[in-house]
Amino acid sequence: MNSKRQVESHQYESLRNIPALLLVGGLGTRLQPVVRATPKPLAPVGDAPFLEIVLEQLRSQGVRDIVMCTGHLASQVEEEFGDGSQWGISIEYSREASPLGTAGALKRAAPFLAGRDEFFVMNGDSFLELNLGELLRFHRLSSAVVAMAVRRVPDAARYGTVQLAENNRVSGFREKDGMQMPGLINGGVYVFSRSILACIPDGPASLEKEIFPSMLQHGVYALEQRGMFIDIGTPEDYARAQSLYQQLCLAAQSRAS
Repeated sequence: MNSKRQVESHQYESLRNIPALLLVGGLGTRLQPVVRATPKPLAPVGDAPFLEIVLEQLRSQGVRDIVMCTGHLASQVEEEFGDGSQWGISIEYSREASPLGTAGALKRAAPFLAGRDEFFVMNGDSFLELNLGELLRFHRLSSAVVAMAVRRVPDAARYGTVQLAENNRVSGFREKDGMQMPGLINGGVYVFSRSILACIPDGPASLEKEIFPSMLQHGVYALEQRGMFIDIGTPEDYARAQSLYQQLCLAAQSRAS
């Protein structure tokens, strides 16, 4: 085995010990006219549920322990993916009885993270092509509480933007304002230190609107990505995902972007 393969093997072995939480419990109201009675992450893209593409990305890069934070139509997600053995991974479920928001869902999943000092968190309705090992190393080198993957897009109008200071430290967030301009947006993929769980209150809360802004002084850092990005939250972008299906599959199967 040459040195490059040794480095790659170590990377994937190290990711095997890092769990990933997938946020898949949202209502997906904007997409409901297109995929009625189906959870947004299960919306079919090509011949598979969109969430399967996200799972393939995790599996291809060595992540083996998955916790799905379910809510809306949770039973459909659980029936579709089961225990994960079909994909050679382990899947557990943290089901919310009523909407808790992205932060509340994470807090509820804390018992599944016992003994884990760091973990990935990903949105189940978006895909960002990236090297997860690189994001993990960035998180460790930055001594970050949160390391987020960000992506520059030509039109950030519906996303809101991430503001950066020196050394890739996040200095603030700008709410979506409808202005059609390029901007750096949150890509929906993170590495969290376990300490963030103590900063999330019980009950409904939002990572994006409440927790991240309150954590800036503790160390929130962003690593810019340049690979494929798509969020299927609107009918227009869901239709675009269909046309990109083969490219999404190839990107998900790539070990490093």
